[in-house]
Amino acid sequence: MRDDIAICVKKNGDRDLAGSMSRKLGVPVGDREGDGLTLLFDSKGVSLTGYGLTYQGDFEGMLHRVTEGRLQHEMLSRVAKTDEKGLNAIDATAGMGEDGFLIAALGYEVTLYEQNPVIAVLLKDAIRRAKKHPVLKEIAMRMHVVEGDSVELMPKSMDKIDLIYLDPMFPKRQKSGLINKKLQLIQKLEPPCSAETDLFNAAVEAGPGKIVVKRPLKSPFLDGRNPNYTLKGKAIRYDCYVV
Repeated sequence: MRDDIAICVKKNGDRDLAGSMSRKLGVPVGDREGDGLTLLFDSKGVSLTGYGLTYQGDFEGMLHRVTEGRLQHEMLSRVAKTDEKGLNAIDATAGMGEDGFLIAALGYEVTLYEQNPVIAVLLKDAIRRAKKHPVLKEIAMRMHVVEGDSVELMPKSMDKIDLIYLDPMFPKRQKSGLINKKLQLIQKLEPPCSAETDLFNAAVEAGPGKIVVKRPLKSPFLDGRNPNYTLKGKAIRYDCYVV
């Protein structure tokens, strides 16, 4: 049983889903928010509240990044873009799925692994709402959340994997005040990242065509392994490994 989070259902909230999370976390369902973090189910979907903040996944806020030709200017597009059809990708460190969303926008079927059950339900809800959006729905239909540890699950994948994406910076991301304000509630939940060696070895064992690793610009290579090539931006870079 967790004592660091409450579960609250308000009017028109999904009581069945709240009940499922209650059993998973060992936390009773209530009708009012707790003193700390609260997983809130209401007419808007699923959100995380606490400490005067509310967070809800929202892919609609990324609409401007994938329309009117802007997707091709994304750094991630430049390392993951392909003209092939029917490709499969894994986002092994999904978090709230923003990068997985961009990969899906490029046409990949994306499996997003997230081991924290609270973050997983927030991500699933964000995808559910995106599937109702006239523009986002096609992208969201290609996003598939799997709750569990990617280090354990990646090598067991039976599908041909063309791309594996790793972002082991989460939750210790850039020091931007905006990013911290947006994600600090999520960061209270996320467990430490898996050991870099385990994460990289699991990705290699899954047998992808390419592994793409997101890193802070001046950080060392993941697990000390030199990439085949690197794409650098102002604050981050993408290290690419052709397996």
